Amino acid sequence: MQTRRAFIQTGAAIAALGFDLAPAYAQMRELKISRTTETRSTCPYCSVSCGVIIHTLGDHAKNVTPQVVHVEGDPDHPINRGTLCPKGSSLQQDIVNPRRLLHPEVRRPGSDHWEPISWDTAIGEIAQRVKKTRDETFIAQDAQGRTVNRCESIAWTGGCTDTNEFNYLVVKTMRSLGVCSLENQARV
Repeated sequence: MQTRRAFIQTGAAIAALGFDLAPAYAQMRELKISRTTETRSTCPYCSVSCGVIIHTLGDHAKNVTPQVVHVEGDPDHPINRGTLCPKGSSLQQDIVNPRRLLHPEVRRPGSDHWEPISWDTAIGEIAQRVKKTRDETFIAQDAQGRTVNRCESIAWTGGCTDTNEFNYLVVKTMRSLGVCSLENQARV
């Protein structure tokens, strides 16, 4: 006597109803990444800068938001050769997380909550604060009267995924402001 579970697993019940299961089984075997777009990127977590491949599903049509469906190590990348640590392996969960911030937020003095602001507003406020801080704390001469032209109250820390070109521009910009405290996570 055949059990109900065995009957369903063999597909006899579906076949008895006249359905052809071959297309369903073929679709089941197709990889979830077969119709995705591959984007090569760099893992943002540490200074190792492992290569990752991000697979997105979407047909690039207007008003269609591509969805990240898979993240894997890049086997052609010279640093990690396809392997990822646990943090890099969980990168997809950070990308599609509903709690991920997609716009700047600011917590005003005396407020108990964060408010969303536009990118233009955020960049404008940062520029105002940098100028105000530099104007108030710029040191033109040291105690001996030597010209030093420095700003010791502003610091810059770069990230491990910044490119050499980006870091070059940042150093030039920070040095032009007189900033002395420059660091980059890539050396950590």
